[in-house]
Amino acid sequence: SCSRAKDVTMPAKLPVNFFSTRSPVIDLFRGQLDYAEHLRQDSEIVLYFFYAPWCGQSIAAREEIEHVASKLSDQVLFVAVNCWWNQGKCRKQKHFFYFPVIHLYHRSFGPIEYKGPMSAVYIEKFVRRVMTPLLYISSRSKLLDFLSNYEPGVLGYFEFNASPQPPGYLTFFTSALHSLKKDYLGTIRFGVITDKHVAEEISLVHSGSVYLHRHVNTSLIYPNEIMNYTAENICKWALENREMLIRWLRPHGGKSLLLNNELKKGPALLIFIPYNPLAEINPLLDEITKVALEYHNCNKSQAAEPDLQHLGDSDSPAFDSSVPDAHMKLSETFSITKYPCCNTVVLPQWHSISRTHNVCELCVNQTLGVKPNKVHVPHCNFLEIEAALDSFYLQEHTFFQVISNTIECSNFLSFYSPFSYYTACCRTVNRHFLSFISSEKTILQTPKVAFSSHGKKDNTQHSIPHIEDKNWFIPDLHISGTNITGLSCRTNKTLNLYLLDSNLFWIYAERLGASRSNHLKEFAAIVDLKEEVHYVLDQKQSLVGSTLENFIKNFSILYSPLKRHLVDEPSVHFHEQRVITEVTTNTFHDTVFLSDKNVLLLYYGQWCGFCASLNHIFIQLARLLPPDNFTVARIDITRNDLPWEFMTDRLPTILFFPHQRKEQSVKFPEDFSVNLPNLLKFILHHSSLSSSEPCTKECLHKETVLQQGHISHLEREIQKLRSEISALHQAHDQLEAQLSEARREEHRLQQQKHTLEKQHKTLQLHSEQLQATYDRKNQELLEMAEKLQELADASENLLKENTLLRILVTSSEGKLQSKDEIKESLQSEQTLSEDDLSISTAIATSDEKRIDNTDTIETEHSSGNRTE
Repeated sequence: SCSRAKDVTMPAKLPVNFFSTRSPVIDLFRGQLDYAEHLRQDSEIVLYFFYAPWCGQSIAAREEIEHVASKLSDQVLFVAVNCWWNQGKCRKQKHFFYFPVIHLYHRSFGPIEYKGPMSAVYIEKFVRRVMTPLLYISSRSKLLDFLSNYEPGVLGYFEFNASPQPPGYLTFFTSALHSLKKDYLGTIRFGVITDKHVAEEISLVHSGSVYLHRHVNTSLIYPNEIMNYTAENICKWALENREMLIRWLRPHGGKSLLLNNELKKGPALLIFIPYNPLAEINPLLDEITKVALEYHNCNKSQAAEPDLQHLGDSDSPAFDSSVPDAHMKLSETFSITKYPCCNTVVLPQWHSISRTHNVCELCVNQTLGVKPNKVHVPHCNFLEIEAALDSFYLQEHTFFQVISNTIECSNFLSFYSPFSYYTACCRTVNRHFLSFISSEKTILQTPKVAFSSHGKKDNTQHSIPHIEDKNWFIPDLHISGTNITGLSCRTNKTLNLYLLDSNLFWIYAERLGASRSNHLKEFAAIVDLKEEVHYVLDQKQSLVGSTLENFIKNFSILYSPLKRHLVDEPSVHFHEQRVITEVTTNTFHDTVFLSDKNVLLLYYGQWCGFCASLNHIFIQLARLLPPDNFTVARIDITRNDLPWEFMTDRLPTILFFPHQRKEQSVKFPEDFSVNLPNLLKFILHHSSLSSSEPCTKECLHKETVLQQGHISHLEREIQKLRSEISALHQAHDQLEAQLSEARREEHRLQQQKHTLEKQHKTLQLHSEQLQATYDRKNQELLEMAEKLQELADASENLLKENTLLRILVTSSEGKLQSKDEIKESLQSEQTLSEDDLSISTAIATSDEKRIDNTDTIETEHSSGNRTE
């Protein structure tokens, strides 16, 4: 029985270093997540860079991470972990849906995921915010700097007196980290006030109080009695109540609904500026912030004014109730510039057949002529607007003009208050905007303002022109932002303001109409998704506050003079003899409407496969129709914008514009198949020659001329076909010659193949011989190696024996030497014993002699005694 073959899988290659060994980033390329956790215990701030070695985004972000690490490696530990190797712990424990992933830890808090652009400046900015989530404010000037920033600010007051960390400080510190964790853009700034007198400036008295600063609306204090004082609650409270006057958009580059969700909220002003997050000052951003603050400052709150002053002058007192003298004098002279409350009014048409309107901007103003106590201007209310409208309509006859290129303004007193008056500035607007748009340049170049007085005789120097044109007529008035103060609440076309970094997202600006040759990369556009239009700020003007103000005002008025921008396909260069005319947005009007020919237009798209299959049909049709009377054209609607009345939601779509009746375009029936006979019938039926009226002599003459044109055109086509046939015959002969040459070349190659095969066989035989020789030599070498091994073993044995012999000889020599020493010792002992013996013998002899003498003496004595 045969078993099924098993699948053969090549094992994955072992991972290698992703970062250089000299890099300040610790590269755990084997996915050692446990070692990474061990490293985190010894560092205060740690950045984890989880990557996949094959990922293009990971490879691109590697250099950015190294750039940041080279600056902050002495304060932050940078660890890169390969989270793709299947044997590593990171792959087994982490399940990421994309790479790379950046996590930051602040001591035991984390992970804080970074989701911003993979650019070094943005990553460094975010890491620095994690390093210092709180800004310490110890003086009045630092407080002004904090409050002047366009980002929402949260301030906490803590007394650092008794204990190192006052109660609630760690909670507030953790809430700042929570805000970074929930909003990676870091739009909320957290600060700590350490001085009691500075805290009193924002009404913070008790230690542990938290203050949310808002520029336009009323600032808030954290309600300790309602919500528990926890880090999550403080962060949630700040996020829910923050004030977003202007918002950054940072698309991540993948498929998302970020732009769609924001544009669905209403008209949006998209501003593209080159932005450096690490720069200490951004003058252009500050100027845009001023415009945003004025635009949303509906209540004209006194709390917002100090911030605006400080944005312009950091040394100016922020919380003084008095206004600078220059500002007060200008307010007295031009009272419309202070707290305007305006409404747009459209007068009735002068005649039922008239196509003109009188559009007036009606404003309610406060005057300080009598100079009583300080006038506190209330919000614009319905009674003031109604009173102004009543006064205005009583004098509306004075503004009736059939058509006029000038702007007429007038002032009239209020019925109720001697300190209020109304200003009305009117102009004539054509219903179809054509005359107004064409005359706008004249207004800008040579403005003529006709002032009149009604109800009160005023000097013209105290009158203000139309609010939209104030900067044009009074160049000496430099009160920035007063034109659009609170405009977001006085119009139904409120704009949402968005900022984008042109260094990263300039492709979006180019898609909206920005010039590719713009080196400054500054661009602004208004996109109205509901109306399916967008407007582009003139790129010849510099992107400054006054330009943005005029752009916003022109969009906000009822009859906007802004011209809709249509996206055009890049210019396409054709050959001189082209059959089908390619139409773009810029050439649509000239090719279709201003042409004196019948036009057949095909709507197609790059993604439409069926549209491409119709190309050969339209080429044949264009060759059959006389070019003097017919134009066959096409337009790519996926790359071009068209007026809404000519848009279509189905591709392909075929429209026919007959000569002299271009407004009566006809659509090719969808139930008919698109082929050459049906298209010819459709064109001939709807062309300008077909008519139900009897044909006159002129008509017959035209038809004869047309038929002759057809005949001549067909003859030219036949002649072209004949020339093509002859060219095909010549090509056929050339092809036959090339084929014969190819056959000869094939025969030659066959011979070379046989020769190469013989050489291959010879080489193969020689290779076998060499292999046999190699095997024999290899066997001999093996035998010789065995003999050498035997000799080596024998030599080792001899060495061992020699060593043993040496040991034995040494031991025997030692024994012999010891024997000699023993003999010598024995001989010396024997000699000594003999000497001792002789001495003892001598001694014994002497003793014996002494004894004998003694005995003799005693004998003698005894004998003597006996004798005696």
